[in-house]
Amino acid sequence: MKLSWKNLLLWSLPIIVISFFIWQGFFVPINNENNNNVANSRMTYGRFLEYLDMGWVKKVDIYDNGHTAIIEAVGPELGNRIQKIRVELPASAPELITKLKSNHIDLDAHPTKNNTAVWSLVGNLLFPLLLIISLAFLFRKSNKTAGGPGQAMSFGKSKALFQIEAKTGIIFDDVAGIDEAKEEFEEIVTFLKKPEYFTAVGAKIPKGVLLVGPPGTGKTLLAKAIAGEANVPFFSISGSEFVEMFVGVGASRVRDLFKKAKENAPCIIFIDEIDAVGRQRGTGIGGGNDEREQTLNQLLTEMDGFEGNTGIIVIAATNRADILDAALLRPGRFDRQVSIDIPDFKGRLAILNVHAKNKKISPNVSLSIIARRTPGFSGADLANLLNESAILTARQRKNKITLNEIDKAIDRIIAGMEGTALIDSKSKRLIAYHEIGHAIVGTLLKDHENVQKVTLIPRGQARGLTWFTPSEDQSLISRSQIKAKIMGALGGRAAEEIIFGESEITTGASNDLQQVTSMARQMVTRFGMSSIGPLSLENEDPNPFLGRGMGNTNEYSDEIAIKIDKQIQEIIKDCHKKATEIIKNNRVIIDKLVDILIEKETIDGQEFRNIIKQYTKIPQKS
Repeated sequence: MKLSWKNLLLWSLPIIVISFFIWQGFFVPINNENNNNVANSRMTYGRFLEYLDMGWVKKVDIYDNGHTAIIEAVGPELGNRIQKIRVELPASAPELITKLKSNHIDLDAHPTKNNTAVWSLVGNLLFPLLLIISLAFLFRKSNKTAGGPGQAMSFGKSKALFQIEAKTGIIFDDVAGIDEAKEEFEEIVTFLKKPEYFTAVGAKIPKGVLLVGPPGTGKTLLAKAIAGEANVPFFSISGSEFVEMFVGVGASRVRDLFKKAKENAPCIIFIDEIDAVGRQRGTGIGGGNDEREQTLNQLLTEMDGFEGNTGIIVIAATNRADILDAALLRPGRFDRQVSIDIPDFKGRLAILNVHAKNKKISPNVSLSIIARRTPGFSGADLANLLNESAILTARQRKNKITLNEIDKAIDRIIAGMEGTALIDSKSKRLIAYHEIGHAIVGTLLKDHENVQKVTLIPRGQARGLTWFTPSEDQSLISRSQIKAKIMGALGGRAAEEIIFGESEITTGASNDLQQVTSMARQMVTRFGMSSIGPLSLENEDPNPFLGRGMGNTNEYSDEIAIKIDKQIQEIIKDCHKKATEIIKNNRVIIDKLVDILIEKETIDGQEFRNIIKQYTKIPQKS
């Protein structure tokens, strides 16, 4: 393990403190004069006086300011040999000296040598001296790393990761599924490497490029590829690193960042999650956060202010472009906005090919089949899918990833971990009818998506699941498609009502009813698909953050609100009626499918449709 100066300091300070107390306790000396005249035995003061009267005492040495005496005595009790004996003298014994002199005893007094004060002074000075040296070492190191008088004085310094030649290990070939965005940035990289191609016709380098897209679509990955391809100085920082609790720190960091960038121009500044600092000004209770707004104002000035910047390209990424300040989005600051959306089939296939390079996948696995089964997956989802498949393969001690592990990984990502299979009971049969209700209504409706799988294996909070294959293009949905989705969602509740009776319906349809109500309300209030007329009565996201619009944001009267509720009820009631009719007309098929589902616990979509074809005709899907 590499021992840094911070670790060294953390280890040295406790050692210094412990050493100080050891010094005080063991090495600061006390009066050790008596140690040179250690007596072999002790004697009481009264016995000492008896020895004195018998003439056995030959010599007396007095220590500790008259509190202790070492006597030399000889007598029959002592084996007629001179022995040293320690005697504790009383606090006041003025007659003792007189008696010793009258008996002509050799008397000697030894004054105390006061070395304790000197050693205590040395010990008390040593600890502060070591502490001061350690602190000086700390400040010296922090000055070198932070470029200022210690960390406490470096709040205003930029925390951007700076690399002269950014070796991220990622190039444009490693980025797939976002070809349009790659073309934009390949042009910027060319501008940085060979600007004469563009300046010859009067073109100027773009000042800023904003990457906009849902999470996981590859915005940060694309920025790493730009750093790996450009071979120019690269600054990387997160928007949240500008803002601190101290007023003015964020603006100071912005100034310091652009100052360093100008010194190394041409260069690239990448700001990840810029919405943390670039939100609209004047929002929130009390007018917003002054510190954040000061930081944003400084960023606006640095990108395109009076002084301007030359040779600096700012690349920012966000998934909340709707809340960014308008001044930040204008040309001259962010000249280009590049949208990175969820990849289509070709994009998903390209992404899977990139992430499959370091995976051992069975030759029987077709990546195109996986790409078709994963509409709506982002690049991060697809990377996670192959990683989960590899983990399941290793867990089962297999050498290669098969389609079975990939199927399980898809189910786990969409619905959660697999639970324990239900035992054969009334509850299991009820869940089977519920799921078959969803599946058969969706299959027999022309505008509904195809069934992919029906299973009784619990996943997450769901006791059973019915998967439908979503269509490739979800951007435009017709009224008939929305109503088909509502009827498919109501199929489970309708099956419970027909098979078990209204008194036996369960709470299993609670999530279905929430989705049904939401879709019906959007038909009425957003898409103009009701008798109220082609009116947009509610916005998709009226409150992206507190303060823009508080309280009731409805812009319609109470009379319109009553009509909205009635239209929602009529749509759901009509869809429920049609779903019930489908269940009643196909009761024989439903019972057969339920028996198969309880036995096998999972029915594949193609097998499901083959069984239905034996009893009725399936409409051609649009």
